[in-house]
Amino acid sequence: MNVNLKSLRDKAEWEAAAVELPKYDVANMAAKTKAAPIWMHFGAGNIFRGFIAGLQQRLLNAGLAEKGIIAADTFDYDIIDLIYAPLDNITINVTLNPDATTSCEIIASVAEALKADSGDSAQMSRLEEIFSHPGLQMVSFTITEKGYALENVDGGLLPVVKADMEKGPACASHAMSVVTALLYKRYLAGKYPVAMVSMDNCSHNGEKLQSSIIVIAEAWKANGFVDSGFIDYLSDESKVAFPWSMIDKITPRPAKAVEDILAAKDITGMSPIITSKKTFIAPFVNAERPQYLVIEDAFPNGRPSLEKAGVYMTDRDTVNKTERMKVTTCLNPLHTAMAVYGCLLGYTLISEEMKDSDITALIKRLGYVEGLPVVTDPGILSPRSFIDEVVNERLPNPFMPDAPQRIVTDTSQKVGIRFGETIKSYIAEGRDMGTLVALPLAIAGWLRYLLAVDDEGRVMEVSADPLKEDLQAKLSGIVWNEPLSYKGQLRQILSNPVIFGSDLTKTDLAGKIEALFVEELAGPGAVRATLRKHLI
Repeated sequence: MNVNLKSLRDKAEWEAAAVELPKYDVANMAAKTKAAPIWMHFGAGNIFRGFIAGLQQRLLNAGLAEKGIIAADTFDYDIIDLIYAPLDNITINVTLNPDATTSCEIIASVAEALKADSGDSAQMSRLEEIFSHPGLQMVSFTITEKGYALENVDGGLLPVVKADMEKGPACASHAMSVVTALLYKRYLAGKYPVAMVSMDNCSHNGEKLQSSIIVIAEAWKANGFVDSGFIDYLSDESKVAFPWSMIDKITPRPAKAVEDILAAKDITGMSPIITSKKTFIAPFVNAERPQYLVIEDAFPNGRPSLEKAGVYMTDRDTVNKTERMKVTTCLNPLHTAMAVYGCLLGYTLISEEMKDSDITALIKRLGYVEGLPVVTDPGILSPRSFIDEVVNERLPNPFMPDAPQRIVTDTSQKVGIRFGETIKSYIAEGRDMGTLVALPLAIAGWLRYLLAVDDEGRVMEVSADPLKEDLQAKLSGIVWNEPLSYKGQLRQILSNPVIFGSDLTKTDLAGKIEALFVEELAGPGAVRATLRKHLI
């Protein structure tokens, strides 16, 4: 079977292959959407195909919507040409169930797929037409956090952004410049309202999107390309809203095991490709079953009934609380703790780590015993139930090909939130820091990991981190298998509030971290012995 609109007519064949089909007239949906679009999405990759597009499919299947989504990509145009076009914008979504089974569904809610390419006048004209339509309700984004960045690491404008500011809306190239130019078309067409919804996995995502758009617009005003009314339009939340959101769903790179499952169903053309921009992508998406999307309900021109598709529609404060629950207690700290120890103990898969009683003891104590007492409860989700799902379903899922070596990347940029916020909460509430065991073990394990020697004394590669060289230099003189080589080198790291959010040397925690670190230096098996000793 090929995957295209024509093939969907043979329902019996798809049903025999246990593939769920759309329950609506796909061609009719596409025609209505193109004529009067309500939802535009930028970022046509896996999280969109396997999650966001599936939300609208739920509404279409239930008869709660008549229109789908128009997707566009701002970065990798091969995705549109090589993945969307050959399959008539259809995706096979393969859910990777925790019991090692799979569920397959055809997602057909994408009515049209475009390239947000300033060099393609036909594609840009179509995007301008969509943005000029009064009925457009929302424009959503999954372009990754760096897609909103206007500056380089030194704080200067990216060359492409500087050029966009100097040349104006007609020559926009950067993703944020393209979107700002399209909003300018909407402003000129009638100052129509719209919600600009970042669904990227980053804190205060709506604020990042708004800031980047307004910075570009103000530069264009200063250079005489737009009038002050455009700035007023962008700044008026009754006209252009920038709702914040929290998203959580793992959609890893396409797995060979899933490709083989589809081939066994006689579904052809599923081989992954590597695009010219080095994106590894396939005609199918494989993703875990659990998914969460929490959105601030600020939509000045109306919106789809997303709450009926499982989305939590709420206020900005609740969005913040939900994100804080996830990143400071219920998921991200557990991920980081097990990643550093997984690397030290020779694991290459998170799911395999979950068979290790020492590692599971670490993350269970970190989440349930030390995290939950100070967790931020958003009210719409149970923190305990969230951790239950993480520990019992998500992390052990054998289909999820996630590696601790990937998770541990950029840890210096994460520990301040993932561990530092819990420490701050203990201090603020006057809690006994001496009760913390898993948290100092996690920090000690990360610092031990930076020595680039595993628990058996083998040299190992340390994943990329912007502070990697500086941190390793501060650990100079420490030698594996020689605990006495430790002369207090950790204190210059533990005292850094930029890393941990506070000076840990002013707390009792620093001494405990140092002691654990020294224990983990003591020869082969010392890391595991330290875990076991303190987590009994």
